[in-house]
Amino acid sequence: MFKSARLKLTGWYLFIIMFISLSFSIAIYRGMVGELERGFRRAELRFRAEEFDVPLPQTFPEQPEDLPLRLKEIAPRFFLVEDLEAARKRLLLNLLMINSGVLVVSALAGYFLAGKTLRPIEKAMEEQKRFVADASHELLTPLTALKTSMEVALRDKKLSLKESKKVIKSNLEDIDSLQSLSNNLLSLAHYQNNGQNLSFKKVDATKLIKKVCRKVLPLAKKKKIKIEVNVRKQTIWANEESFEEMMLIFLDNAIKYTPKNGKITIETKVNKKSLLIKIKDTGLGIAKEDLPHIFDRFYRVDQSRSKSKAFGFGLGLSLARKIIEIHQGTVAVSSVLKKGTTFTIKFPLKRS
Repeated sequence: MFKSARLKLTGWYLFIIMFISLSFSIAIYRGMVGELERGFRRAELRFRAEEFDVPLPQTFPEQPEDLPLRLKEIAPRFFLVEDLEAARKRLLLNLLMINSGVLVVSALAGYFLAGKTLRPIEKAMEEQKRFVADASHELLTPLTALKTSMEVALRDKKLSLKESKKVIKSNLEDIDSLQSLSNNLLSLAHYQNNGQNLSFKKVDATKLIKKVCRKVLPLAKKKKIKIEVNVRKQTIWANEESFEEMMLIFLDNAIKYTPKNGKITIETKVNKKSLLIKIKDTGLGIAKEDLPHIFDRFYRVDQSRSKSKAFGFGLGLSLARKIIEIHQGTVAVSSVLKKGTTFTIKFPLKRS
């Protein structure tokens, strides 16, 4: 599809360039031919004037009918026709060669520029296709589980109340997963326009970080995970809700992948232009080969090596990075297997 679109766009580029080039060439040809005719007339009239010893004024009309009577008598009826025709042909040939060169260069340049123009669109389309395919796959898993468990329960004529409750509980877990997925998909769509619908204001980053820590504290207590907060008061330009959502994703992730009796540390550091937020855990860690992909949509680290259950749908970190990018920030990650992971988030103090 994009190949044909690229060729069509190249064709349009070529048509526009050649139309302009040929228009200029025609104008140049006509102007130059007229100038050549006038030049040949003047030259031959000078030759004739010298031959008949007739003095010529410094300026004189170029058309024979406008010449003074004495000059009219010696003016040639036919000037150097053969020479003029040869000059015309040379001019036409030069213009044709120039336009041929323009055609070749324009075709190559047009094809290159068409590719460059369409590449972001092609990339966006590929991402959209992949996103739809991945989302469909992720939706299919809990739906299949729901359908299977209900079909099995329906066929079981001796199903007890206890077993029925167990099936319902399992179904509710699958529904929660679907709800979580749909919420994440809606959030991604919400942030897709680079935050144009978000309002930014001065917010206390320290206050927001502590607020998110209080939210996740019950989850941490269940696993006996200690959350250590070493932050200093600092205001930044941000959207309060999205900043909280981003911090919640990182802390929720840290709790999920940190074993019992682990530790999560949150630190902040301020330099002249930015706020650095470090979130460090003593969790499972991430393998080197997985690190470049952890922010990709629907990407989940292979948990078979760590013998741990995979959580979520792999949308959280992708969403977090999108929020950081909207705030004109950056995020970096470092990790050591079985020792832990550190996320370093850099937020500008002011929006440019």
